[in-house]
Amino acid sequence: MSQLENKLSIFALGGVNEIGKNMYVIQYANDIVVIDCGSKFPDESLLGIDLIVPDIAYLLEHKDKVRALIITHGHEDHIGGLPYILKQLNMPVYGTRLTLGLIEGKLKEAGLLGSTERILIHADSQVALGSMIATFFRTNHSIPDCLGVAFQTPEGTVVHTGDFKFDLTPVNEQYADLHRMAEIGKNGVLALLSESTNAERPGFTPSERSVGIHIEEVFRHARQKVFISTFASNVHRLQQVIDAAHVTNRKLVLVGRSMVNVVNIASELGYLTIPEGMLIEPAEAGKYHSERVAVLCTGSQGEPMSALSRLARSNYRQLEVDPGDTVILSATPIPGNERNVARTVDDLYRLGAEVIYGSGSITGMHVSGHASQEELKLMLHLMKPKYFIPIHGEFRMLHQHGLLAESVGVERDRIFIVNIGEIVEIKNGTARKAGKVAAGNTLVDGLGIGDVGNIVLRDRKHLSQDGILVVVITLSKTDGKILSGPDIISRGFVYVREAEEMMEEANRLVGSTIQKLQTENVNQWNSLKSNVKEVLGRYLYEKTGRRPVILPIIMEI
Repeated sequence: MSQLENKLSIFALGGVNEIGKNMYVIQYANDIVVIDCGSKFPDESLLGIDLIVPDIAYLLEHKDKVRALIITHGHEDHIGGLPYILKQLNMPVYGTRLTLGLIEGKLKEAGLLGSTERILIHADSQVALGSMIATFFRTNHSIPDCLGVAFQTPEGTVVHTGDFKFDLTPVNEQYADLHRMAEIGKNGVLALLSESTNAERPGFTPSERSVGIHIEEVFRHARQKVFISTFASNVHRLQQVIDAAHVTNRKLVLVGRSMVNVVNIASELGYLTIPEGMLIEPAEAGKYHSERVAVLCTGSQGEPMSALSRLARSNYRQLEVDPGDTVILSATPIPGNERNVARTVDDLYRLGAEVIYGSGSITGMHVSGHASQEELKLMLHLMKPKYFIPIHGEFRMLHQHGLLAESVGVERDRIFIVNIGEIVEIKNGTARKAGKVAAGNTLVDGLGIGDVGNIVLRDRKHLSQDGILVVVITLSKTDGKILSGPDIISRGFVYVREAEEMMEEANRLVGSTIQKLQTENVNQWNSLKSNVKEVLGRYLYEKTGRRPVILPIIMEI
């Protein structure tokens, strides 16, 4: 990486050319500020991996320069990496009340609450961070207390929008501060980093309030229990479900660990208003007539172990979906989750439920929390940036957002579409791409952070496809003769009782290979093992067309 002294450098450690694990870095001279610390879930190729978080090798290398971690809002793709990243790099965390409340729950579970400095900010805060000053502006999103950030640097002002939309009738009446945004733009914006999630979607994103009308209508007409599944962190949606239950005289059951946690935190902090006596435990639902019960649960993405999936499989002890119940999926499937959602919907139909699912624009049960094209243009008009860097989206979204910026007057050579780790460097008012920092994915597997790499994943894939054979041989320590074995244990390759002839021949081949090597005075274990693997692997491939993992174990007694 080039020398950074007295230069402004902007780059992403996550959140460009992908959805999720957002992390952005602003650096001037010896001062580094990090924005967001998200996580994302693995795809099917990452066998056994629980979570993906950003690679912070660059931050660890320059940890004495890191001044702060600013969190724009409390969604998982912006806070989910905190318990893992803070174990490696302790830094002050800045966030709004709800955001810090959600973060504190994670830190408590990870045993980091006492060791992490947490600083409360709001839309009128001003924070000195070395050579930079951070100010903030209020935005709309699908969770309360969202902020955009404006960094005043010696080179000029850099704005990070966070996730946003322009909702003119927000559920909590927390309006986006257009006047503040316009004022920032009037004073001059050197570079704008703006989210791109809905850059392909024309028009304006509908108001969240429109969803509440549809939810209440379904609650009124349902003759039995109503189950509604949505993202636990969509606090505005949760409030509208609570309101619908209240006006239709229904008790509300919360199902799913994250749902219970978010509702508890948000209600304690005053972001959810729940009528007294409305919430009941799952075991109590049977005491009420079915038309007086509503269930708010996780699982809108069809996650196999989520509350809704378990209910759909009749695998939830205290609660059941009965024929005639209504189930609402108040979310649009994230790309890659369509199969799991379809499976859950099928299971619900088998139980006799009436299911409302599919695109939110069709059912009216979901609207996005992200700005569509006209709102993205509005943000560009308000900020009037000299340079533009689209963030938070896959490449096609970043590309489309770049075209939108060009259409409202940003010059093409001042639009930077970057990959993770690529630096946009600004000096004396001129920006250019200037090298790359180490960046990528850190894989979380159980308690291990970053200890699973490509080789381990390759082995897991190999095992999942072709299985494993363990070959156990016991040799005499005095003369090297075979005392017992070879014994071959098969797991995930063939069922031994149905392949006895092949396994007997495999045993014979291993024994004769060992004896042949010993007559040639080859007694090193590594040589014996590699020869056994080669001979046995060739034979099994000829017979089955598969290449199982072969693990020879040689013992001496």
